[in-house]
Amino acid sequence: MPDPAAGTLTTERRGNVLVISLARPEQRNALSRAMRVELLAAIAAAEADSGVRALVLTGAGAAFCAGLDLAELEGTLRMDEAAHRADSEALAGLFMALLTCPKPIVAAVNGPAVAGGAGLVAACDMAVMGESARIGYTEARIGFVAALVGVILMRQVGEKHARDLLLSARLVGADEALAMGLVNAIAPDDDVLLVACELAAAVARNAPGSLALTKRLFLTAGGLPLEAAMRAAVDVNVTARVGPELGEGVRAFLEKRSPGWRE
Repeated sequence: MPDPAAGTLTTERRGNVLVISLARPEQRNALSRAMRVELLAAIAAAEADSGVRALVLTGAGAAFCAGLDLAELEGTLRMDEAAHRADSEALAGLFMALLTCPKPIVAAVNGPAVAGGAGLVAACDMAVMGESARIGYTEARIGFVAALVGVILMRQVGEKHARDLLLSARLVGADEALAMGLVNAIAPDDDVLLVACELAAAVARNAPGSLALTKRLFLTAGGLPLEAAMRAAVDVNVTARVGPELGEGVRAFLEKRSPGWRE
């Protein structure tokens, strides 16, 4: 059931999947500082909960997330450089929490995902997008720069697509987002959350340690030269070999049974 104690988020357990909903629908789920703090706390709590094997991030109402709260951002314009740096580092910390969470995270893009909201989608491992939803990095329209999310975007869709999206600041529909690799699947608008939860549950059936190591591999080897990436991959391979999951997985396969992964 939704968590009534949350201020800007709601959470709901669906089996071993935790659904986190950005819950400021009147503000199109704009990322206020309070929401950023609550989202960080929710991710940390999910990491610590052995019963949670995967997460789904979505938005309440008609939007996924409209990006940073512009009214709040306007109020920061008088801050000095040090304060701006601290605020930017805090936002970077939120994106890093999504990227480094050892549990898979699926975005259910139920409506517009704009600027920092599109960044949240990029920071998730996979994304399901509604047929009528739109996504875009619109920071240049207001004289801002999509610097933090641009780093993630370039790694995911390549420089040409990233240049297109960041320099044009345009919104793209679901079909183009899928073709670019911004999202993994398209679903009817009314079914986005259901499809995302089904995807998260399917992924969660895999070995949790293997999923965590795979996510680590993307973070450590993704931008390295080939030989250095192979060395990083060897480290991950050895860690998987000496851990308990491989033995259980192999025995389960040979014995024609489902593996009993430890929580």
